[in-house]
Amino acid sequence: MGVLDHVSEMFDCSHGHKIKKRRQLQTVEIKVKMDCEGCERKVRRSVEGMKGVSSVSLEPKAHKVTVVGYVEPNKVVSRMAHRTGKKVELWPYVPYDVVAHPYASGVYDKKAPSGYVRRADDPGVSQLARASSTEVRYTTAFSDENPTACVVM
Repeated sequence: MGVLDHVSEMFDCSHGHKIKKRRQLQTVEIKVKMDCEGCERKVRRSVEGMKGVSSVSLEPKAHKVTVVGYVEPNKVVSRMAHRTGKKVELWPYVPYDVVAHPYASGVYDKKAPSGYVRRADDPGVSQLARASSTEVRYTTAFSDENPTACVVM
């Protein structure tokens, strides 16, 4: 502890007031079904008046809402679900290039927008479980990069 810290504690004028932790600027991406302009307006108005929201952008074809501001993602989702009465969830998709096996059964989603696949954050899914064809399973089973590879070789 430095001298300046010690002196600043001695002459502290807050007298036990709680110090608020500042929120960080976040971008929250949300999936919500929007069929018409009325739905878009309802979704936009549900979060525009929220404290800390800087901007709201809609992509109706992808059913995607992007909220930028000093907000918490869970609060934005719960407020939007309450105000609109629609099924609302955090954006479950990632770009196609990020995933190692985009056509695996747990990742591929027919309803995903073009260029996106479902996010697979489950660490319990090993590389062998994601492989879809038998040939790929055998190839990766004896691979040097696979930590659970066969030690017979």
